[in-house]
Amino acid sequence: MPSTTTYHIVKISTLFVWFVALAPFAFAQPAEDVARISHFAGKVITTHNGISLVPSFSLDKPAVLFNLSIGGPRLTFEPDIRFALEGKPWSFLFWWRYKAIQHEKFSLRVGMHPALNFRTIPLDVNGGATQIMEARRFLAGELSPTYALTKHISVGPYYLYSRGLDRSQTHTHFLVLNTAFTNLPLSKDVSISIFPNVYYLKMDALDGFYVSSTLRLAKRDFPLSLESVLNKIIRSEILPERDFVWNVSLVYSFNQQFVPYRPQF
Repeated sequence: MPSTTTYHIVKISTLFVWFVALAPFAFAQPAEDVARISHFAGKVITTHNGISLVPSFSLDKPAVLFNLSIGGPRLTFEPDIRFALEGKPWSFLFWWRYKAIQHEKFSLRVGMHPALNFRTIPLDVNGGATQIMEARRFLAGELSPTYALTKHISVGPYYLYSRGLDRSQTHTHFLVLNTAFTNLPLSKDVSISIFPNVYYLKMDALDGFYVSSTLRLAKRDFPLSLESVLNKIIRSEILPERDFVWNVSLVYSFNQQFVPYRPQF
C-alpha cells in the first residue's frame, strides 16, 4: 500500500497543478471576460478496463474517468482525471484547448496540458519489500484539424507530442488518421457512432503501428450511453505488447449551458 507521505505528496501536487491551470481564468482575464464562460460539460465513464488516450496502453483493471469541460465557444479548460476503481490515481491531464478555426466544413483545434501519471513501484526499505506510488510529470501539445464530408461523416489527422520530465519516455509522438461516423440512426431515438482510426506511435527509439476503433450507442435526450474501445497491433516494438486491447464502458454525460451576463447601465 502507498505510504501516507506519498498520498500527501500526491494531494499537494494535484492542488498545485489545479492552481496553475485555473490561474489564467482567475487573474489573467478582465472581469468582463467571465461572461465568455458559456458551458460546463463533461462525462463520467465507468469501465471494466481503463484505456489511455493512446489506446495501446491500458490499466488492465476497472477504472473511472472524469472528462470535464468549462469555457466559452473557443477557449476551454478540460481536466481529464482517471482513477482505478479501487481509488488509486492513474493519470491527471489538465487540458487547455482552443478552437483556432471554426468553419462549416473545416475546423482546427490546438491544445496543451501538464500531466501527472501514477504508478506503483517496489522499494526495498531496511531489507523489507514495500511498494510506493510514484508520480511522473509530462508536458504535451496537440493539433487536431477536422474536415466534415457530410452531416454524419468527418475525417482528419490528430497529432500529439509529449515530453517526459522524469524517469520516463522523454519524447512521445502520436499520429492518428481519424474517421468519424457520428449519430447514425438505428431507430427514431437510438443512434450509433463509430470512430475507426489507424495510428503511429513513437516513444524515444521504439515505434509501432496500430488500428483502433471506438463504438458508441446512445439514446436521444438520455444521459447514459454505452461505449467500447478496440485496439489491435499491426507491428510494434513498444512494451507491453498486448496484441489486442478492448473495453466496455457506461458513460454518463451532462452539459450545462450558461446565459452570458450583460450588466445594465
